Amino acid sequence: MNIIKIKYEQIREEIVQIGKEMLNSSLVVGTWGNISARVPNEDYIAITPSGVDYNSIDARGIVVMDMDGDIVEGDTKPSIEYGLHLAIYNNREDVNAIVHTHSTYCTAMAIARKPIPGACEDLVQIVGGDVRVSTYALPGTVELGANTVKALEDRNAVILANHGCLGAGKSLKETLKIVNVVEKSAQATIFAQLMGGVVELSQGDIDIMRDFYLNKYGQ
Repeated sequence: MNIIKIKYEQIREEIVQIGKEMLNSSLVVGTWGNISARVPNEDYIAITPSGVDYNSIDARGIVVMDMDGDIVEGDTKPSIEYGLHLAIYNNREDVNAIVHTHSTYCTAMAIARKPIPGACEDLVQIVGGDVRVSTYALPGTVELGANTVKALEDRNAVILANHGCLGAGKSLKETLKIVNVVEKSAQATIFAQLMGGVVELSQGDIDIMRDFYLNKYGQ
């Protein structure tokens, strides 16, 4: 087995594990949502297949593609949203993994087309500020990719209008954490609105906390 194949086999295994964690966290139901990651130091991504339950996916079912969307390895059809994932990777060198969820509270924000305000400290640290809503486009279209890239600028998460949430991070583990924090923040935002409203953080405080997360947080 050559070095490149070893790299994408490792990524395939990790995507399978993240998919199961995503399902167990109720971030998706059934076969919806999708996951991808760059193959380290190669112009390839690995992405979940279309319409396969996360409990049924094995590593061989994860599709490996080049950055033009051509299949390099795998016998299954890739997620219909592979174009969305490629649009992000081709515009964001800092993004190495993408997790797209249909979690309940984020979906509520999506169908209301409401952003998640920059009010939760953990949210602004990990996302970079508020979570914007992208302009609506049909699934699987070029427009969806372009609209998402625009709304994701300087952020690590976006609400896809009438659709769900997408997180983009440095690794699969970090990106799963991003979408969990965004879902928690969406829930808290809805509850806060019922209590009289949301008090947002100042841009200065957001910038300080974002810098702390990027440069000082953790071991």
